[in-house]
Amino acid sequence: MPSRQFLMSAALAAACTAGLALAQMPPWTEAGQGRYVCGGIGSDESTAMRSAMKSHPLSLLFARADGAYLASVAVEIRGAQGASGLSLRADGPVCLVDLPAGAYVVEATFEGRTQRRELTLGGGPKTADFRF
Repeated sequence: MPSRQFLMSAALAAACTAGLALAQMPPWTEAGQGRYVCGGIGSDESTAMRSAMKSHPLSLLFARADGAYLASVAVEIRGAQGASGLSLRADGPVCLVDLPAGAYVVEATFEGRTQRRELTLGGGPKTADFRF
């Protein structure tokens, strides 16, 4: 059985690692009924963003067809019935989006090309991958 000191050291190391990951995240933006953060430029920020994906209802990923990451992607998220949602410019290849459960349409535009995804949030994290 592990010693109490070992367990306390392990708990402290885990807390420090979690705090370090949070420290590497860009600031969140509040918008309407939701909030979002985009980033993932640089290895520390990319690691922090990707590790946080499982804790948010929606993650958006942007890359070229060859896998190179993209930034400066225009994103519109609307309720499936056309209700207004979020409008943002992705400052990095990963965006984490917190929205209430429901059906949404996500449109991402890069260099004049638009891609659309329909998805339902609730019941676990979702990822929408956009390749241009």
